[in-house]
Amino acid sequence: MARSKSCETPESVPAGAGTVAAGPAWGAGGRPLIITEDPLLLDDLLRLCAAAGAEPHVHHEVPEPSGAAGPGGVGWESAPLVLVGDDAAGRVRGAPRRDGVFLVGRDLDDPLVWQRAVEIGAEEVLRLPDAESLLVDRIADVVEGAGRPALAVGVIGGSGGAGASTLACALALRAARTGERTILIDGDPLGGGMDVLLGGEAAEGLRWPDFAGSRGRVGAGALEESLPELHALRVLSWDRGDRVVVPPAAMRSVVAAARRRGGVLVVDLPRRVDEAVAEVLAQLDLVLLVVPGELRAVAAAGRVAAGVRMVARDVRVVVRGRCPGGLEPEAVAALLGVPLAGEVPVEVGLPGRVAEGEPPGSQGRGALARFCDGFWQRALNSAQGVPA
Repeated sequence: MARSKSCETPESVPAGAGTVAAGPAWGAGGRPLIITEDPLLLDDLLRLCAAAGAEPHVHHEVPEPSGAAGPGGVGWESAPLVLVGDDAAGRVRGAPRRDGVFLVGRDLDDPLVWQRAVEIGAEEVLRLPDAESLLVDRIADVVEGAGRPALAVGVIGGSGGAGASTLACALALRAARTGERTILIDGDPLGGGMDVLLGGEAAEGLRWPDFAGSRGRVGAGALEESLPELHALRVLSWDRGDRVVVPPAAMRSVVAAARRRGGVLVVDLPRRVDEAVAEVLAQLDLVLLVVPGELRAVAAAGRVAAGVRMVARDVRVVVRGRCPGGLEPEAVAALLGVPLAGEVPVEVGLPGRVAEGEPPGSQGRGALARFCDGFWQRALNSAQGVPA
């Protein structure tokens, strides 16, 4: 399986990593401004910008109001982020106050550094090398933009065979068909693979084992571009190898990157809430608990719901396939003490179509697709991003 290059930003960036990254030509609004005459500090800042994928502008003093640093230059007021070397604080004093200014230096014992920071209106003092990871994060935020994070929805089965993976796949597929930027993450290593459910097990791109060693920040854009694209959405699934464990830190980094990209994020979750799953749950806006409408399934779902509600901020139940003589959806929700998100009736012929390679939710007239379309219509039109 072909692999793309890693999209992780390491926690510690090695010296000599180069100067400015050769990447896409960002507009002036996405390029930080560095003000310093210290060659060693400048080399460090350029290295950290390269690690974050940013191409900065460099000045020795506050630029003219026009921001004239050549074509595409930025000025003090127009730059999204300003990194002022400790050596340049005196030259910056008197510049208009603005957000996004950081004083950067190396001297950990200088008692006057805070006074200089106040004089130039700096938000924070960053001392290298201790603050390298924080500074890379700040720069990367500028490169990736600070738009609205993705609406993140998790799907978890209340009992075995509840159909959570089917619903997660259909939700992601229907969201993508509305034009939303969509990422589907397979958080269940024993689920058989969401790429298989979408008919893309041979598609090129990274899988979970490629991210297992991630500790620092994962670039949002690089993550999206590295994943297989199936049916107009990006999918992070498992390969066919033996690895079934991803460390909690890697789970946290990858999900956070997917959220920063905006649009819609759907995560298929395992029923067992361990530390890694808890990292995912903490970042989700809503968790849908899928429960068949019969008493034994509800009893099993109660244990799952208890674990999920310890971490997740909003949990709602989806009742699937009411059996003859089974429980009404409202009764299932009442027994679980969880709000009802809706009911998905049994869709005749769905298992056969999936077995033939048709992803769940492909048929817009089916019960599953109708539920998903209605869910996204409410969710994406809601001011809070979550349907009432």
